[in-house]
Amino acid sequence: MARLLEVTNLKTYFFTDDGVVRAVNGVTWHLDEGETLGLVGESGCGKSVTAMSILRLIPNPPGRIVDGSIMFEGRDLLKITDAEMRSVRGNRIGMIFQEPMTSLNPVLTIGAQIRESITLHLGLGEEEANARAVELLELVGIPEAPQRLKEYPHQFSGGMRQRVMIAMALSCNPKLLIADEPTTALDVTIQAQVLEIMARLAREFGTAVLVITHNLGVVARYADRVNVMYAGEIVESGSAVDIFKNPRHPYTVGLMASVPRLDETEHVRLTTIEGQPPLLIAPIPGCPFQPRCDWAVDQCGTTHPELETREPGHTARCFRDPRTDQKTKTPAGAGVA
Repeated sequence: MARLLEVTNLKTYFFTDDGVVRAVNGVTWHLDEGETLGLVGESGCGKSVTAMSILRLIPNPPGRIVDGSIMFEGRDLLKITDAEMRSVRGNRIGMIFQEPMTSLNPVLTIGAQIRESITLHLGLGEEEANARAVELLELVGIPEAPQRLKEYPHQFSGGMRQRVMIAMALSCNPKLLIADEPTTALDVTIQAQVLEIMARLAREFGTAVLVITHNLGVVARYADRVNVMYAGEIVESGSAVDIFKNPRHPYTVGLMASVPRLDETEHVRLTTIEGQPPLLIAPIPGCPFQPRCDWAVDQCGTTHPELETREPGHTARCFRDPRTDQKTKTPAGAGVA
C-alpha cells in the first residue's frame, strides 16, 4: 500500500506560566492508504494533541508545533499556507471530534452544517448539496433524512449526533479520517453501531482511519496496526495481532491486564497500573514509565530508552522485554496477562 501520512519527529509544546509542557515529544509514525491505525493510551498522553497537530488546530498561544514534519499526499502540512490548509481540512482529511454536542453549532440546522463543507470544498450548488446531505444521513442510518436536515443538534440523541459528525467528516470523500474518541459519551450498544457504520463507510470510500481511543476492544476489532502512547511518546508500535498477543512494553502489558476478560472461569481481580503519569513540564532524564514499572532497573532512571525493533514491524521503547525478563519487584502495577 502507498504511504498516505508520515509524521516525523513531531514536537508540540504548550508554553505556560508554569513552564513548557511537552505534550507531544518527538513522535514518528506512518499510515498507509486504506489502513486503520489505532492510537491508544491514558488521558494526557498526547493522543488528541497529535491529531490536532495534523490538522494544525493547536491554539497559539499557548501551543506551538516546534519541530517535525507531517507529510500528507506528498506535502508537508506544516509548511503550506493557511489557505492551503483550509482546503485540506474537511476535504482531504475528515475529523470526528470527541463531543458531538460541543462540536456542532447549536444555532444552525444539521443540514446547514453538512452543506457548508460540501459547497465549500466540492463547489456544489444548493440543490445538489442538499441532495448530497440527504444521501449522507441515509448512509449513516438516520431515518427521515430530508426532515432531519431541518432540525437542530439538541433535537438529536447522542448517538444520532455522532452519526451526523461521521456524515460531515465523510461528506467530501476524504483520504484520511481521524476519529478522536468517537464513542466516549455513548452507551455500549450505540458505540457498536457507530463503530460499525464508521468501519463500513471507510471500506466503501477507501478511506484510511486514525482511531484515537482508550478502548482496547475497539482497537482489537477495527485496527490493522497500533501505536501505544505514554507521556507524549510512542512506547510501542506494531500490528494489532502482535500488540495483543505479544506486548513488548510494560505499559502495554499493564493496559492489557486491566481489561476484563470474558473467558475467565473464576472471578479475578483486575490488575491496575498504580501511580500517575508524569508531569510533562520538567524534562524526564530516564524512562517516563519508570516510577510505575515492575521491570525497572537502575538504567531506567537515568537513560532515556529509544524505540528498538523486537520483531519485523514491531518496536518498543524499553531496555527490557516483559515477555522474557523477570520482574524486579513485587507486582504493584502492570502484570503479564
